[in-house]
Amino acid sequence: MSGAASPGEPPDPGAPRRIALPGGRFAMGSTAFYDEEGPVRQVEVGPFAVDRGPVTNARFARFVADTGHVTRAERLGAAVFVVPEGVVDLADPSWWRLVPGASWRAPEGPGSDVAARADHPVVHVDLADAEAFAAWAGGRLPTEAEWEYAARGGASTAYPWGDSPRPGGRVPAVVWDGDFPVVGPGGWGTRPVGSHPANGFGLVDVVGQVWEWTTTAYVEPAAGCCAAGRDPWAPPDPPRVLKGGSFLCADNYCRRYRPAARIPLTPDSASANVGFRCVFSPADPAAGGN
Repeated sequence: MSGAASPGEPPDPGAPRRIALPGGRFAMGSTAFYDEEGPVRQVEVGPFAVDRGPVTNARFARFVADTGHVTRAERLGAAVFVVPEGVVDLADPSWWRLVPGASWRAPEGPGSDVAARADHPVVHVDLADAEAFAAWAGGRLPTEAEWEYAARGGASTAYPWGDSPRPGGRVPAVVWDGDFPVVGPGGWGTRPVGSHPANGFGLVDVVGQVWEWTTTAYVEPAAGCCAAGRDPWAPPDPPRVLKGGSFLCADNYCRRYRPAARIPLTPDSASANVGFRCVFSPADPAAGGN
């Protein structure tokens, strides 16, 4: 189960739920870590507003109460992280189990609940669940470019806080405590949204905590002079890009708690370390209470 919680969301009671961003041109991607993050390229995004943090269990519960929405995981189960025992092969993620009954309501499966995790990010939501919430809230999910622009907070460094992963000796994000998969004294799992300082735009939990859905189809980096991009015979609903890393990130495994990091996930997948945040029209970022 998750480790001890830190103070809840938001640390500043006066902090806005949504933050309006001006948009603009920025350097997207990285060539310093994983191949799929490159090349570094100049990308422009328009103005938009964005959730200050990932959607919490409390907000998702309000959506469900209002709409009666039933998530895919509630019908079919979801992927639950189980701490492995003994020596493991980090290339073989045997710590995942498909657990019937695991859902946003019961993150570890039957017998678990979110009673003490109202301010934690909601998990076990697939793309359709996230899109349904976003529509109810009056918004949508971000593109990969919008997400990375927001997560960088106006900086061009490897991490939202600079180029060192551990300023002051600790990672200022919800990541694995120590060498994965050995559980450190801090425990593991999600934490209250906003447990660490915000980035330059005032957004929290842009890296670590949970991977976040985007609407962008995942395409492998171009290779050679004649790369055609996505396989034309691929399924019509391709994997989408997830951004930001999660509480399972560690330097010895998945150094992806960075804005440029990206992985694919099929739209019908639900997992214990995947959540989302919404974006909105920039006209009135504070409109609505959802």
